[in-house]
Amino acid sequence: MARYKDYCYEQTKLIPISFDHQILPGTFEYTLNYLIDNEVDLSLFEQRYRNDETGAPAYDPAVLLKIILYAYSRGITSSRQIEQSCRQNIIFMALSADTHPHFTTIADFISSSSEEIIELFRDVLLICDEMGLIGKEMFAVDGCKMPSNASKEWSGTKAELKGKQKKKGSSLPLTF
Repeated sequence: MARYKDYCYEQTKLIPISFDHQILPGTFEYTLNYLIDNEVDLSLFEQRYRNDETGAPAYDPAVLLKIILYAYSRGITSSRQIEQSCRQNIIFMALSADTHPHFTTIADFISSSSEEIIELFRDVLLICDEMGLIGKEMFAVDGCKMPSNASKEWSGTKAELKGKQKKKGSSLPLTF
């Protein structure tokens, strides 16, 4: 009969975590964290908050931007899933400094700050261009798939397409 190592799901374990050590240099989350903390002007969000004398403290827009942009980069677009990630995923915990914004706070921030986010995105692109991170040939924001009416018959390499054009006697010019 086979023997297995003993295990027990009823045990507990304390694991000390330093959130700043979870965001490793060379990763997307490190760059995102650095850009938002050091390079991007977030003062455009200041006018939204009027709680300096009364009202509850608000979440810092830097924290909300970090978790939202990181979530979007991972394909997470639901505010409920972003909230859940802030409670369960160590990178989200590190980016949010272990704060747990409610999904309604996240959704409200996204829906009410579209103009500010457009300006912010422009600034990030300019910073990336200054750093030489954007090639001059092509820049893709995301890899979304869109339906098209392209025929499988007319797809292939340039040489294959030129051969198909000659074979069919097509008078349509091929441009690349």
